[in-house]
This record gives sequence, structure tokens and C-alpha cells, in this order.
Amino acid sequence: MRVKPLFVIISTLSLFLAVVLIYPSPPVAPSKSSDSTSAKSDIWSVQRIVEWRPCKWWLQSHLTPLPAKSNGFIRVDCYGGLNQMRRDFCDGVGIARLLNATLVLPKFEVAAYWNESSSGFSDVFDADYFITQMNGFVNVVKELPPEISSKEPHRVDCSKRKGQFDYIESVLPSLLKYHYVSITPAMSQRRDRYPKYAKAALCQACYRALKLTESLEKKANKLLEAIPKPFLSLHLRFEPDMVAYSQCQYSGLSPTSMKALEAARGDDRKPWTGEAARIWRNRGKCPLTPNETAFILQALSIPKNTNIYLAAGDGLMEIEGLTSIYSNVVTKSALLSGEDFETMHGNTKAALDYYVSINSDSYMATYFGNMDKMVAAMRAFEGLYKTLFLSRRAFAEFTSRGLEGKLLMEALWKAHKDDFIKGRGSALSDCFCEFKL
Repeated sequence: MRVKPLFVIISTLSLFLAVVLIYPSPPVAPSKSSDSTSAKSDIWSVQRIVEWRPCKWWLQSHLTPLPAKSNGFIRVDCYGGLNQMRRDFCDGVGIARLLNATLVLPKFEVAAYWNESSSGFSDVFDADYFITQMNGFVNVVKELPPEISSKEPHRVDCSKRKGQFDYIESVLPSLLKYHYVSITPAMSQRRDRYPKYAKAALCQACYRALKLTESLEKKANKLLEAIPKPFLSLHLRFEPDMVAYSQCQYSGLSPTSMKALEAARGDDRKPWTGEAARIWRNRGKCPLTPNETAFILQALSIPKNTNIYLAAGDGLMEIEGLTSIYSNVVTKSALLSGEDFETMHGNTKAALDYYVSINSDSYMATYFGNMDKMVAAMRAFEGLYKTLFLSRRAFAEFTSRGLEGKLLMEALWKAHKDDFIKGRGSALSDCFCEFKL
């Protein structure tokens, strides 16, 4: 009589299976990572289709031997901030190789507003390391031979040249005549005319041979270690001189910011007005405010608790517009001891920002200046692709159409997503080639 309970069990199981097969499963709750405006993943999760990598012809090419005899000595005179001087120096290395000249370590002429006390190449960069790394690419000397060292170089100012400037036509005759010349590279130079060996010298100098001095790199590593991880390095440009130079009009600035801005403007940097101001802004010429920057970060789904290292100069205005939304913001002045920070000046501070930015988990910039181009290139060189330039033009165009709130955020997301997946906006130099994924 024990068969009956077994029959009941089998009957019950059969009924249960029938119910499961007849009735559909309940709907699965939507994932928190769905692509809704409020819950989509951040911009870094977007799959890219293009990467910029160092060109093989530079990294793997066999060097053209240096000629047995040099045509003379070239010194590159560099002006401005650290990364502007770095850009000019890199160009100068290519020029020296192009003209078969021996390169003299450069002279740094720091702009007054950087408040830099030292202007020597060796105060920022490791000269011996540079010379070693450039072996075979171009001849480099720390000191001139006695018969030349007492002379001032013949100055050839190329910086203001317009059109298709050519160094062989315009500088080589002076080099052969005077044997020692100094130059400031022209912005309009024709790199497309450079032979590969001159381009390779430029690339090697810029991305492999420039290393911070041991003491400065030690300080940079100390700063890097102090930043909470993971972190985003944000290069935010809203200093009085930058805003004054842009000639853009801003409303709602604090009295303190307005006073600093008026002092920086002077008589020759009055802001555009009327239709001219609107056109200027829509062309992307106006620096993003910290508040606008915070809005774009939110549009890109960057979490509000993100650790942010603020790579910025002294005197940044309206910073509360960022820190009121993103509270985990740190600066070098807060992380370094007072003594460490007080002994530093413009170029060495910029060197710290550069070092931290190329070693950050991700990097964003509100401008597209010399530092941003150099950081983007170095990060690409190291295979770090979480790099993005915030679009001033997109923000201006969308707001001029009246977009705001959620609609503005969606438009900004799409614009930056398209840039990120296609590799646009990096504007890397001739040393990098496009690689389709």
C-alpha cells in the first residue's frame, strides 16, 4: 500500500511543471545600467572605433646616419609657459636635424605672468637623459666650443613668418655664414616637407627624451601618491588672463571675479558685444566656466563622487560652480606641504600638473592648449585612451538654440560620444597614426 503516496508525489510534480510551461515568467526588472538619461554608463564605457598610436616609421625605422660634419650650431629660444616652450623646443629639434646642425640646449624665456624665477632647461628637464636619448637622431651639446662660446648667436626670428615658411631657404644660409644661430620656430612651418629623419628627431625629442629632473619627478610622484584613486585629472581654464584674452562676456560673475577680470583686460581686450559676441561664442572661443564644466560632466554621466585632481593655474575664478556639485576635488596646493609649494613657480607647477595628468586614470580638458595637446599625445603613447576635450562649441551652439536641462544633457552626450568613438579632437602631431579598431 506504499505505492499510493508515490503516485501522489508524481501527480503533484506533473501539475507543477504544467503550470510553469503554460504561464510565462514575470518580466525582469530593467538593469540599472540601461541607457536611460539618468542611469547610463559614463562616457568611458563607450566603445571606440579609432585609436591614435605612435607611427611605426618612427618607432621601428632605421635611422639615417648623421652626416660626418655639422653645418653649425642652433639654439632654440623658447617663450611663454612650460608647454609652449616644450612645443617650440620639439620643433627646434626637428629643424636642427633638417639643417644638419648641432643642437645647443635651449634658452627658456619665461613670460612675466608666470612669475618664474629660473629659466634654465636643466631646472625642469634632465639634460643628460635628453642627450642620451637623442643619440643618433641629432647631435646635442651642453656647452659650445671655446671659439664660439664668447659670441652671441645670430638671431633669426621665424615666429612671425607667414605662409609656407621653409627653413632650408630662410635659415640655412645664415647658419652657414655665422655658424651659430638662434631661432624661435614659426607656427606656419611646413612639416610636410620634412624628410622622415627630421620628423623622427622631433618625435623622439618630444615623447621619449624629455624627462623631468630627478628632484621634480620625486615631488610629482609624491603628489600623485597623495591623490585619492581612481581619479580624473581636469584641466580647467578660467583664470582672469585667459578669460580676458578670449574677449568673451560673462554674466553672473562674483564681484571678486569681475574685479580680477577687469584688471586683466586693460584697454585692448574689451569683450565683444551684440551679434559679434554671439558668433564668437558659437565658434567655441569662450572658456567654459566651472559651473558649465560641472554641467557637461553630469551630461557625460561622470559620478558626482568622482575624485578630481584640478590641474589649473593660480587664480582660478568661480571654482564653487564645480565644487558645489563635485565635492571630491583636490589641488596641488592642498596636497603639497606649504614649504614644498611656496618654493615653486609657474613652470615647475605646470610640470607637476603635466606629470599627474599623463598618469591619471582619465583626463579631461576644457581648453585645447599646448598642455592639453601634449598630455593627449603622451597618454596615447602610453596606451591610455580615457582622454576627452570638452566641447565649448557644442555647449555654445546648443544653449544658443534654447536647449536646457535634460535636452541639453542629451545633446552634449551625443556630441562628446561621437568625438570619443571616432578619435576626433585629439589633433595629435605627425608622430601619431590613426589605427582603426
